[in-house]
Amino acid sequence: MSTPVCSAKGCQESAVWALVWNNPKLHTADRRKSWLACDGHREQLASFLGARQFLREVVPVAEAPDDPGPS
Repeated sequence: MSTPVCSAKGCQESAVWALVWNNPKLHTADRRKSWLACDGHREQLASFLGARQFLREVVPVAEAPDDPGPS
Protein backbone atom coordinates (compact mmCIF):
# COMPACT_ATOMS: atom_id res chain seq x y z
CA MET A 1 0.00 0.00 0.00
CA SER A 2 1.43 3.40 -0.96
CA THR A 3 1.49 6.48 1.24
CA PRO A 4 -1.25 8.96 0.28
CA VAL A 5 0.06 12.23 -1.18
CA CYS A 6 -1.36 15.75 -0.85
CA SER A 7 -3.73 16.77 -3.67
CA ALA A 8 -2.34 20.33 -3.94
CA LYS A 9 -0.72 20.95 -7.31
CA GLY A 10 2.96 20.06 -7.24
CA CYS A 11 2.98 18.95 -3.60
CA GLN A 12 4.58 15.61 -2.82
CA GLU A 13 4.13 15.72 0.97
CA SER A 14 2.33 12.91 2.77
CA ALA A 15 -1.36 13.58 3.24
CA VAL A 16 -2.69 13.68 6.79
CA TRP A 17 -6.15 15.18 6.13
CA ALA A 18 -9.07 14.25 3.91
CA LEU A 19 -11.29 17.12 2.78
CA VAL A 20 -14.61 15.45 2.12
CA TRP A 21 -16.77 17.21 -0.45
CA ASN A 22 -19.43 16.95 -3.10
CA ASN A 23 -20.81 19.19 -5.80
CA PRO A 24 -24.60 19.08 -5.44
CA LYS A 25 -25.05 20.05 -9.09
CA LEU A 26 -23.16 16.93 -10.20
CA HIS A 27 -23.34 14.39 -7.35
CA THR A 28 -26.14 12.77 -5.42
CA ALA A 29 -26.50 14.04 -1.85
CA ASP A 30 -24.94 10.90 -0.36
CA ARG A 31 -21.88 10.78 -2.66
CA ARG A 32 -18.64 11.97 -1.09
CA LYS A 33 -15.33 12.66 -2.80
CA SER A 34 -12.05 13.43 -1.03
CA TRP A 35 -9.09 15.65 -1.63
CA LEU A 36 -6.08 14.76 0.46
CA ALA A 37 -4.01 17.44 2.17
CA CYS A 38 -0.76 17.83 4.07
CA ASP A 39 -0.74 20.18 7.06
CA GLY A 40 0.62 22.98 4.87
CA HIS A 41 -2.19 22.85 2.29
CA ARG A 42 -5.18 21.97 4.46
CA GLU A 43 -6.46 25.56 4.80
CA GLN A 44 -5.82 26.46 1.15
CA LEU A 45 -7.76 23.46 -0.18
CA ALA A 46 -10.52 23.88 2.43
CA SER A 47 -10.92 27.55 1.47
CA PHE A 48 -11.23 26.65 -2.22
CA LEU A 49 -13.93 24.03 -1.56
CA GLY A 50 -15.65 26.15 1.10
CA ALA A 51 -15.95 29.17 -1.20
CA ARG A 52 -17.93 26.96 -3.58
CA GLN A 53 -19.97 25.43 -0.75
CA PHE A 54 -18.66 21.95 -1.63
CA LEU A 55 -16.78 21.19 1.61
CA ARG A 56 -18.66 18.81 3.89
CA GLU A 57 -16.03 17.92 6.52
CA VAL A 58 -12.32 17.56 7.24
CA VAL A 59 -11.20 14.26 8.77
CA PRO A 60 -7.90 12.44 9.30
CA VAL A 61 -6.81 10.71 6.09
CA ALA A 62 -7.42 7.28 7.67
CA GLU A 63 -11.12 8.18 7.96
CA ALA A 64 -11.55 9.26 4.33
CA PRO A 65 -14.64 7.70 2.77
CA ASP A 66 -14.23 5.40 -0.19
CA ASP A 67 -15.64 6.94 -3.35
CA PRO A 68 -17.52 4.18 -5.17
CA GLY A 69 -17.99 6.40 -8.20
CA PRO A 70 -21.28 7.07 -9.95
CA SER A 71 -24.00 4.55 -9.32
